Amino acid sequence: MLKRAPVLVALVALFAPLAAQTRLDPDINAKIRQEENSHSQIMRTLHYLADVHGPRVTGSPSLKAAGEWSITQMEAWGFTNGHLEGWDFGHPGWVNERFSAHIISPVKDQLTCEVLAWTPGTGGTVTAPAYQMLMPERPTAAELTTFLDSVTDKVKGRIVLVGKSLSVPVNFEPPAKRRPDDQVRAQYDPNNPNAGQFGRGGGGRGDQPPPPMTARQIDEQVNAFLVASGATLRVNDAGREHGQIIAFNNRTYDLARALPTVVMRNEDYGRISRILADGTEVQLEFTIVNTVHPEGRTAYNTIAEIPGTDKKHEVVMLGGHLDSWHAATGATDNAIGCATMMEAARILKAIGVMPRRTIRVALWSGEEEGLLGSQAYVKEHFGSFENPKPEFATLAAYLNIDSGTGRARGAGVFGPASAATVIREALAPFEDLGLMGASATRSRNVGGTDSTSFNNAGLPGIGFGQDPVEYNTHTHHTNLDTYERVVEGDAKASAIAIAATLYQLAMRDEMLPRLTAADMPPPPRRSGQ
Repeated sequence: MLKRAPVLVALVALFAPLAAQTRLDPDINAKIRQEENSHSQIMRTLHYLADVHGPRVTGSPSLKAAGEWSITQMEAWGFTNGHLEGWDFGHPGWVNERFSAHIISPVKDQLTCEVLAWTPGTGGTVTAPAYQMLMPERPTAAELTTFLDSVTDKVKGRIVLVGKSLSVPVNFEPPAKRRPDDQVRAQYDPNNPNAGQFGRGGGGRGDQPPPPMTARQIDEQVNAFLVASGATLRVNDAGREHGQIIAFNNRTYDLARALPTVVMRNEDYGRISRILADGTEVQLEFTIVNTVHPEGRTAYNTIAEIPGTDKKHEVVMLGGHLDSWHAATGATDNAIGCATMMEAARILKAIGVMPRRTIRVALWSGEEEGLLGSQAYVKEHFGSFENPKPEFATLAAYLNIDSGTGRARGAGVFGPASAATVIREALAPFEDLGLMGASATRSRNVGGTDSTSFNNAGLPGIGFGQDPVEYNTHTHHTNLDTYERVVEGDAKASAIAIAATLYQLAMRDEMLPRLTAADMPPPPRRSGQ
């Protein structure tokens, strides 16, 4: 027997890869469907991320708490290596803790607003007359300075409405909440030369020349003027229908360079504007309590894993961004995306899959401020195609979802056409759930969502396209982004299809095909280069 041992070892080594490959379960898709349809945890996860820990602004205690809860939950499901991985955000955390706004003269009514992030509070309740500063259109820096100098004496001690009231017409042809199957199928058709036109970008500016000043430059000059001139508070028009408000941030992140600032719903802003236009004085009252958290300069990505077996040194990643804006609880952007990816991995663990490759869930921070968390992670762990780190060669793929509650309809894959073929074949059994295929991209541009941080490095990022539902029209970054806007059936369908894709990538013999050195496009030039 001892003399046969070397022969047995050789036979085991010879047939180990084949044995691993034969572990592919022919009934896996049925098991995945059964687990999700009978034992889904996706809405419970969403509840904790959105209701309990939302909103989740980068650098805030609530975002860190959401990451800690996610780790505890994934460990309870049997995941390992759960940890928060810090990166340098460089700005303090910021939280709005209390807010109220009222018109108190010539009528009395509550006003609906959202506070702009990284602006100061009012230091108590402030009451002051309103002044509407009607801005010049497309000014040069000199023209803006001349205008601001002309109204210096009018803003001191006032609550300043910056800009005219925007006219938001009634939309008689609202966009569809679902995409037609034929349109989606065309997007992911490998033989469609125009498939790339369906990307996540927006339209162009037509023939209109660029303005002399950017919106940011105007905003910073107006802020400096209002601070220096002793204004009390700044009000911006939300400019959207049905009370929707999008409130981003003071882009300098420096509270000393801005007044207390709110974004007011268009309906209230318009009402005040019309009363002021009658020559009637309007008195407003605001209470804003904001808190700065210096420890937020270190932000955190949330990581947990299902360890692999014979190919455990190779990794399949999946995730979405956990951070959100503060106007609502960040349910569709992107708590449901995080819940979906956690659920996809949970499904495989629950049905007893022993993945060959390690499965790593990553929930990013800093996405809303510019994909900062995922870019920091890619730089630290993988480097880039031009300057790779050792882990660069071990990433099989990164899967990402980040377009609201709509069900996944297909995937864009950074890499050669053969990579898209692998994903297309994994999704093919789920056409009944609306999945229509996958297409390849070679764009290394950063923007839109975290999968592009991987694409930019030359790594196989996979971004799932989704039905729009109410995302761009109602919930994306708005005060309406809450748990109630999530369609449970859509989220479960996405989790099923992504779990099946994850299974295939974790179990197949070869890594997902990558672009060769000859085919890899150069990284995009940075602005100013």
